[in-house]
Amino acid sequence: MSSKAALSRRDKVLHIEKQAPLSITTQAADWGISRSAFYYHPAPPDPINLDLMNRIDRLYTDHPFLGSRTMAKNLGLETGFPVNRKRVQRLMGEMGLEAIYPKPKLSQNSQPHQVYPYLLKGLDINHPDQVWSADITYIRLSQGFLYLVAILDWYSRYVLSWRLSNTLDAAFCTEAAQEALIHGTPDISNTDQGVQFTSENWLNIWLSNQVQISMDGRGRYQDNIFIERLWRSLKYEEVYLKHYASPFEARDNISQYFEYYNRRRLHSSLNYQTPETVYLERR
Repeated sequence: MSSKAALSRRDKVLHIEKQAPLSITTQAADWGISRSAFYYHPAPPDPINLDLMNRIDRLYTDHPFLGSRTMAKNLGLETGFPVNRKRVQRLMGEMGLEAIYPKPKLSQNSQPHQVYPYLLKGLDINHPDQVWSADITYIRLSQGFLYLVAILDWYSRYVLSWRLSNTLDAAFCTEAAQEALIHGTPDISNTDQGVQFTSENWLNIWLSNQVQISMDGRGRYQDNIFIERLWRSLKYEEVYLKHYASPFEARDNISQYFEYYNRRRLHSSLNYQTPETVYLERR
């Protein structure tokens, strides 16, 4: 574990000073958090909504094909009281979740953007830095929540970079992309069609590096399957076992988990090697 990851929240706050010569953005990036996460002040959330969001997160992790109607029915069975479908839709939207099943008029985006084709169907993934993928997931706190973005090398399952944020703006995603490029440059960058990954800043990062852009079909879970598996491992092996009191505590624990995941967790699909071993040996 790095010395930075071992520091307490108080130590980190002392390191990130508004009067320091370096900007807050630069310092936060050095500590592996987004600028917005540094300014995080947990507003007292509605405890019922927070409980429902945490339940939705677990249900979605296990069954990402559930729509809001079925999700509401399941939540009603779990909690013992009726849960309004509209409330579930609103909370899923706040969490950045969308049920992954074919829906009508899939070509009509809520926000018009350039749609790139999905390039991975039938592609032989045979070396590191051939395909990178990125995605965002919900991370619960004891009194709130954060969003986590990660960039993953498909061939090796190596987590190249990640960032936490308390908002769904595109900035923390572009920060993660810039950090990932320290490792190298992929042939293809694959994401879903979320607003963060269709933003001009995100797309320009890849286009300026001559990287092909690939986008999942709307509502298609299998198109980004490896990072979905990463989320499931992270949730069940780390997040659901703990109750993070702050973004700094979440950052420390997730940092330790990704250190374990990259360097010590053996993957049967990698012939019981670690992602780091496969990523570095085959480059």
